Amino acid sequence: MRARHIALVTGSTSGIGLAVARKLAAMDFDVAVHGFESDEAVADQIRALQALGDGRIHYVRADLTDSTASIGLVQEVVQALGGIDILVNNAGIQKVSSIADFAEDDWQRLMAVNLDAAFHAMRGALPHMVAGGWGRIINVASAHGLRASPFKSAYVAAKHGLVGLTKTAALEVAEKGITVNAICPGYVWTPLVAKQVEDQARVHGISEEEVISRIILAPQPSKQFVQPEEIAELVAYLCSDWARSITGAAIAIDGGWTAK
Repeated sequence: MRARHIALVTGSTSGIGLAVARKLAAMDFDVAVHGFESDEAVADQIRALQALGDGRIHYVRADLTDSTASIGLVQEVVQALGGIDILVNNAGIQKVSSIADFAEDDWQRLMAVNLDAAFHAMRGALPHMVAGGWGRIINVASAHGLRASPFKSAYVAAKHGLVGLTKTAALEVAEKGITVNAICPGYVWTPLVAKQVEDQARVHGISEEEVISRIILAPQPSKQFVQPEEIAELVAYLCSDWARSITGAAIAIDGGWTAK
């Protein structure tokens, strides 16, 4: 285990991923931030992350719908920062449609980002972690990795697959000083969700408060959004040595959704 951890967080220019990147940067980790925006578009975010701690911040641009870019992501981070100890597979996309109407291209795109990219990153990172005798892989799945909802077939299938991949990897490296876990959030308050609330209020002709209570948060008994910082704190704990016996777990952080 190196003196300063090197972490890659995919999908980390906004929402959950950005909150995780902020937390790890504040812990003085070297953090590779990933997105598909231009370097100029994320320059202010990178400077803000750099100001949080003493670690290095490196931005890597990759379109995870492209398997070649996905496969090369970890290698680029290793070349830039000198290794990888922590991998947070957070990138994800969504599409709502019935199975009968689900376009094949959309299915492939969701699988590429939500499941295939995590596999490629894990396959690239694990040899480095094994060689170093320490590692943490944290896959941001979803409550939909534990439960299903109608009209979300690709997302539910991918997130269930990600939970299964997590468990398999955990068993393979259980004696190598490496843990592999999945976090399964319910609805998290992010800019993307805020836009969905606004759009649904307009479409249904109801208030944003009604959209939140009657539609978005209906599955969550707490009737509260999960905050991105809550997930970031859980990631930080799973990266600690206190969490060395937690592996192969799918940890719900969903306001009680999956307790039902």
